[in-house]
Amino acid sequence: MKEYVLTTKCPAPRAGFTLVELLVVIGIVAALLGILLPALSMARHQARQTVCASNLHQVGVAIFAYASANKGCMPYGPSGADAPLFSPVNFYPRWGVVTNLSSDLNPVLEKNGMPVGLGMLLQQQLSDAPRILFCPDVDQSSIADLELAAYGNTQAQCDYFYRHASWTNLHANPTPGDINVRLANLGTNSRGRPISAIAMDVNMIVPVELAGFGGYTRTCHRGGSNVNCLYEDGHVAKLDNSKNAYTVNVIGELDSAFSKMLTAFENADQ
Repeated sequence: MKEYVLTTKCPAPRAGFTLVELLVVIGIVAALLGILLPALSMARHQARQTVCASNLHQVGVAIFAYASANKGCMPYGPSGADAPLFSPVNFYPRWGVVTNLSSDLNPVLEKNGMPVGLGMLLQQQLSDAPRILFCPDVDQSSIADLELAAYGNTQAQCDYFYRHASWTNLHANPTPGDINVRLANLGTNSRGRPISAIAMDVNMIVPVELAGFGGYTRTCHRGGSNVNCLYEDGHVAKLDNSKNAYTVNVIGELDSAFSKMLTAFENADQ
């Protein structure tokens, strides 16, 4: 009788990765991450800048709506001429200077949190979307919650410079033409060119001592390499700021802040 012998053959052990192979794989993954992460970061940055441009476009729509309801006049303020330089927190010298304030202090009229500039749009036109006044691509921490809480109660600001006139003389008296600037007739700037730029990203570098008065360094889009700018016809353009034509640097020159803000807009008019 034939006998059958059952034998059990152990499978050969599976070969694992060698240390060299693991190091090669890790190196490839690291190289891919090095390539992909900057691209993803740039894509996020470009997306946020696109949202910023959309914000400014909506601001333009709101300004048109405001003007339509106010005999063609743009939002105005702050009313610094009522209290010229009486208080360091209310240092706006007259109606019409460029500002990023959304509400202001007026110690003479004993009114705090008066809506001014683009902040006047928060009463109606942008009341349901106040964050439109804040750039999603600032280089510093967002101030939206802090400033919106202050709006209407004390001095508050937003992330966009707003230009509703072109005056910067420190102690001049305001006239109706300064206060009620009409969107359809903005006039010419100091260079004789038609005024066209009315709002842009805040790119302002200030001394740290100004923080006690609500002044902070604010830059957008990776150090202000470019800025979004709203024009009087409603379109928004991305402007090259590689030469700092739209940056307001007042380190050691605080008294020139208003003229530098205006210069940025006059550069944009071109």
